[in-house]
Parts: sequence; structure tokens; C-alpha cells
Amino acid sequence: MTAYVPEADWAALPASPDWPAQAFERALVVAAHPDDETLGASGLLQRLHAAGTGVTLVVATDGEAAFPASSPAERRELGRTRRRELRDSLRAQGLSDVEPVWLGLPDADLAAHGGELAAALRERAGGHDLCLFPWPDDPHPDHQAAARAALAAAPLTTQCWSYPIWLWHWLRPDDPAIPWTRARSLRLTAAERAGKAAAIEAFPSQLGPGPRGEDPILPAEVLAHFARDTEVFFREPPRGSAPVSRFAELYAGAEDPWSVGTKWYERRKRAVALACLPDERYGTVVEPGCGVGALTRDLAGRADRVLAFDPVPAAVERARKAVADLSHVDVHIGSVPEAIPAGPADLFVYGELLYYLDDRALDETVEASVAALRPGGHLLAVHWRPWAPEAPRDGRDAHARLLAHPAFEPLVEHTDDQFLLHVLRRR
Repeated sequence: MTAYVPEADWAALPASPDWPAQAFERALVVAAHPDDETLGASGLLQRLHAAGTGVTLVVATDGEAAFPASSPAERRELGRTRRRELRDSLRAQGLSDVEPVWLGLPDADLAAHGGELAAALRERAGGHDLCLFPWPDDPHPDHQAAARAALAAAPLTTQCWSYPIWLWHWLRPDDPAIPWTRARSLRLTAAERAGKAAAIEAFPSQLGPGPRGEDPILPAEVLAHFARDTEVFFREPPRGSAPVSRFAELYAGAEDPWSVGTKWYERRKRAVALACLPDERYGTVVEPGCGVGALTRDLAGRADRVLAFDPVPAAVERARKAVADLSHVDVHIGSVPEAIPAGPADLFVYGELLYYLDDRALDETVEASVAALRPGGHLLAVHWRPWAPEAPRDGRDAHARLLAHPAFEPLVEHTDDQFLLHVLRRR
């Protein structure tokens, strides 16, 4: 009998923020085996479906190799059984209109068919703004293969989230492999918990002994993990910095892609940012990622010199028009960290930029900013709190890295439900 980590060891889960309260139009859900999505994400699927999200469920294998000693004929029969069970499970969850896409790839050998799986997912991924799949480090090779394929197939603009399954049985809460900083929790309603319980019961082939008396795949001690009132998901962001081509596409499609000149969020954010700057006037101000130049112009009113840059030529062109009458403002094409000037600078302003950088680029950008700031100079960072699909991190993580840097001391902090702002002073 396999020794599983008891549910009691997970009684006090590490605290994590709530699942994002946002609407999704279409969700692509990937399962390595029939029942993966039910165990790991039934509550979320019920909630998405009730909110009107279209659900595409792709099942990579039929789960026919659950009992390795089975004969080929027994495996084929188990595969047919598990397909029926999944349909019953979907009905129990109120998802009877979700027709699974069956790929029929070999169970227990999915890693050898990763390219085929990724191609099949890529064909279906377009138009989905949410992608759910098993946790990439889940201690099951098929789950890992399904995750790798989903990550390879998901469009850049799709939010990717993973659901753990065997993590709860084979790892412990303090395992360093668990990415708790990227975890989000969904508290289930009583109806969602009941639907999930009924859905799990629809898989008798996994709840009882195998054809030769093998232990059940899902014994009581395993099922205990899925009777909780919460489900946990891990954000799976891009590993690299957001490509400039993505922003070039946005500027090609709209004169002002983020509506910085008209949207209340943008106008309010700029007003708060300017009000939080401790000094009435600054010498040299550096604004990386200046966009169309709305904040650039505001900063010019409080600076002797403004150096602004953006990697997208169309943005630079529009920013130059916005400040054409201001001779002390220089706007040019450039990316962080390469375009950060040598200094000395009195103020750096990072608005909605740092979370688009991967670890290396962020570290180099922060170090270059520290080197360019004069002692006593300020750095203002303000970022949208939700996690953008193209971003390797959210604003909370980007600001945490700034706050942890020994060269900075915090002066101002502002947090609300829409954005996070800090003003730091160079020691």
C-alpha cells in the first residue's frame, strides 16, 4: 500500500490570495486522464460554466493503463469505461453540454507523445482567454507532459493556470518545489462541493479495487484531499519577458491602446502618482516605457529635464507629439535595461512596466536604476494589481523585489483594489 501524506498535514494551507474575480469568455481545460479535471478543478469549472464561460475540455488519454497488469483487452475496456464515467461526471457537475475532446494518446506514455499533444492543443487554443492544466511539477509523468504541451500551445494572451493533483499525496507543505507565491485559492460553495463529490463518485473504476484486486487508484485517504472547501491553482506565467512585438501589435491596432487619455483608471493613477512624489521639483527624471507620453507631459511640469523612452517606435512617435512644445523633454526608442542612462538622475518612474520583465531583465533593470540614481534620489513604481497574461509576474512581486533591495528605503505606499504604488529613496 502506498504511503500517502495524510490530509491532516494540509490542515493549515499556506495563505494565498483569492482566485481572480474576473470574467473569462472561453476556457481550454486540459486533462491527462479522465477525472484529472474533476479532482483538481471541478469547483472552478462549475463556477466558470455558471458565469457563462465556454469550456473546451481536451482529454489526452483514456486512462486505460490505470492498472498496469491488465491485458490489452482489459485496457481497452477500461478506456471505454472511463469515457462513460467522465460523461457521467460532467452531468453531475451541471456540465452536460461540455463534450470532451478525446485524443486517445497512450496512457502512462504521454511524454513520448508531447509534440502530438501540443499540436492538437494548438489547433484548439485560439480564442481561449483561460487555459487550465495539471501542475507542471505534479509527481506524475503524464501530468507533467500534459502541462508542457499546454504551455507550448497556449497563446501569449491566454492566462495559464495549473491545478495540482498528486502534489497533495506525495509532497509536503514545506516542499520548496511548491510555488506558493503563485498560488490562488477558490473557496467553494456548498453546491459546488456537492457537485464535486457527486462527480468524483461517477468514477467507480478508480474508487474500487482493480481487476486483480489491486489497490484503488483513489482510496479514501486520497479522496480526503479533494473534499476540502477550497481548490488551489498556480499561475503559470511566461518564463521570458513580454516580447516587444506584442506591444507593437497593440499600437498598430489603436492610437492609444490603454486609453490613457480617457480612461478614469489611467487618469486617476497618474494623479495619485504625481501626488505621491515627495519633492515639488526634480532635476533629471527618467521614464522608461513612456507609452504615448501622457505621464511624460505631467512629469515635465515638475522637472528640469525628462528622459523618456519606449521600445515601440509607434509609441515614441506619439509621445513626441504629446511633448512637442517642451524642449526639455527627450523621447527616444529604447528598452530596459540597455537604454537606462548612466546618470546621475533624481527620479525614475516605472509605470506598468516591471512586471513584464523576466528575472534576469528585472534584476538588471533595478541594478542599472540604482547605479544611475543619485543618493537621496527617488524611484516611483506604480503597477496594475491584476496579473497580465503576457507578464512573468504580477505587480506585487515586482514591488516586493524593489522593496527588498538594500539600496532603497520606502517613503510612500499606496494600495487599492486596482493598483499598487511605492516611492523609494536611494540610500
